[in-house]
Amino acid sequence: MGSRDIKEAKAIDLDLDSITLAGILTPPEGPKGTVIFAHGSGSSRFSPRNRLVARYLQDAGLGTLLFDLLAAAEDAVYENRFDIGLLARRLKAATERLLRYPEGKGRKIGYFGASTGSAAALQAAAELGPIISAVVSRGGRPDLAERYLPLVGAPTLLIVGEYDEVVLRLNRTALGLLAGEKRLSVVPRATHLFEEPGALDEVAKMAGDWFVSYLT
Repeated sequence: MGSRDIKEAKAIDLDLDSITLAGILTPPEGPKGTVIFAHGSGSSRFSPRNRLVARYLQDAGLGTLLFDLLAAAEDAVYENRFDIGLLARRLKAATERLLRYPEGKGRKIGYFGASTGSAAALQAAAELGPIISAVVSRGGRPDLAERYLPLVGAPTLLIVGEYDEVVLRLNRTALGLLAGEKRLSVVPRATHLFEEPGALDEVAKMAGDWFVSYLT
């Protein structure tokens, strides 16, 4: 865990949709922006994969916000994990809240989505328009937000493992539907969860380069 993660990360409560969701906010350095994480189904702000990526972004001077898109009781209902409209609404509400915090006010905002969280990130980015400056999807399901893809104006990076064949095919189709600047990056010899040695580090580097380019 990096020094910024220890010294500056703080627990916050987000009051959204008449419920309170827990989050972890680390402020950015200088003029850089903040990346909000949208976790995949069944995951949370404690996702080890997203926390690894978050630490990499923090070391690059970017701010990060990891929060639970669903309360514990909601997450226990399996269908909620795939309710992309609900997840996108929570993500938008968290974005609007962050923009009122000192850590987010006047700064650029990006989304990092994983699995079903990628669909929520893309739908929210389409609906918020220029408020979102960049999107990165890790092993995402952009097909679950297919009708919103032509409306996404933020530069979007889709990252997929070489051996995640079904998801790779879905992302190639999604790439053709995205209207703005876009790129599909394939991590060699990686599967869906990027569990292979060095695979997740490669994801973090790709995401970091993308966000630094668009959030500074």
